Amino acid sequence: MSSQPQNPQVDRSFNRSMLVKLFVVAALMFGFGFALVPMYKAICQITGINNLVQRDVGAREAKNTQVDASRTVSIEFDANARGPLQFKPEQNALDIHPGEVMTVMYQVTNEQNRTVKAQAIPSYAPKQATEYFKKIECFCFTQQTLGPNETKRMPVVFVVDPKLPKDVKTITLSYTFFELDAPKSVAKGS
Repeated sequence: MSSQPQNPQVDRSFNRSMLVKLFVVAALMFGFGFALVPMYKAICQITGINNLVQRDVGAREAKNTQVDASRTVSIEFDANARGPLQFKPEQNALDIHPGEVMTVMYQVTNEQNRTVKAQAIPSYAPKQATEYFKKIECFCFTQQTLGPNETKRMPVVFVVDPKLPKDVKTITLSYTFFELDAPKSVAKGS
């Protein structure tokens, strides 16, 4: 076994170039992580996915639809809150005719002695009803700012498209309202 003498100058040069390469790769990965958020938003906007909090396309035109008085659909309202918020619909259910423009009110209360920024995300059941439930106006379209111990009443103006399949007799509209940018001490306690 013969061992070849190592040249310390070559080792240092190799180590230095490897260190530079690793820093460059780490910087590129860090930059890519920050670039993912705008890339995701752009892809969602182009493809139309993940658009739950945007105005429903064509909802304004839905105001002029024919009301289908021959059938009734029951709409159930659900509310969930994450963080220092109390959130509920002012009524739990409503029977409507497809094509009718309806308004329901939700109430949210900030239970903290500080200002809270929050956002609501809607979901629908059954899933097939999503494309037929058109929100004309909704508090979920924008972030909400609530002052210390403030209570707000917020409307949802909607219409159910008369093209809703006849086998769908009940639609549940559920919102999850959550605090944005929660303080670290609040986030750890959750």
